[in-house]
Amino acid sequence: MYALDAKTGAQLWSYTTDSSVYSSPTVANGVVYIGSDDFNLYALDAKTGAKVWSYPVAVSSSPAVAGGVVYAYASDSNLYALDAKTGAEPWNFNIGGESDSSPSLADGVVYVGGAKVYALKASTGALLWAYQTAFGDPSGSSPAVAHGVVYVAATVDIQHNHQGLYALDARTGAKLWSNHLLYYGDSPAVANGVVYATSNQRVYALNARTGAKLWTYKNMPSDFLIYASVSNGMLYVGDGRYGQFAFGLK
Repeated sequence: MYALDAKTGAQLWSYTTDSSVYSSPTVANGVVYIGSDDFNLYALDAKTGAKVWSYPVAVSSSPAVAGGVVYAYASDSNLYALDAKTGAEPWNFNIGGESDSSPSLADGVVYVGGAKVYALKASTGALLWAYQTAFGDPSGSSPAVAHGVVYVAATVDIQHNHQGLYALDARTGAKLWSNHLLYYGDSPAVANGVVYATSNQRVYALNARTGAKLWTYKNMPSDFLIYASVSNGMLYVGDGRYGQFAFGLK
């Protein structure tokens, strides 16, 4: 794990775990949270890199932090809630199967993909609802939540590796709409009433309310598209083989 000066790129500190780190770092209140294949979730001091605490679970997805609690999905198929200051465990919930889904939080609810799409009460881990997608595999997609809607990619045709994008009511889990545009779809991003998703050398923009396709960019150099994110009027798409691409949203 490296910390670099944002202006110069100079290394400020590094922290060495005992195995690979696939987890993206999450920073909150001066602490960096990362997961490692050495069966530890780490909390590191953001200024110095010193270990604050560790918890003995293997985490490859990115932790989420809210209300003084760290939420992380581990290789034992459990979603863990840990005290952000001490690493103590208030609760865990088994979401079934293997998952690379990172949890998302909104209005006191944790959303995560596993054997199903789950909504859990953030304070207690109580199950609020679970949505079974066509083949029960939303595990590769991290949910995006906006304006009372949960957006997640999930398998709809195992034989041909086709995935769909689902829009679910965040309060009840009822399906609002879905489509079958995606092929190896990844985690969607939502901004200004538009859902952005990547799949099979394409970038899609969809109406967030109806799922209608607004535009498609078809000329990405590979199908190894790893995420979409929106910031300051730009859409950024990562390609695991050819780098970073930026699109003007207008």
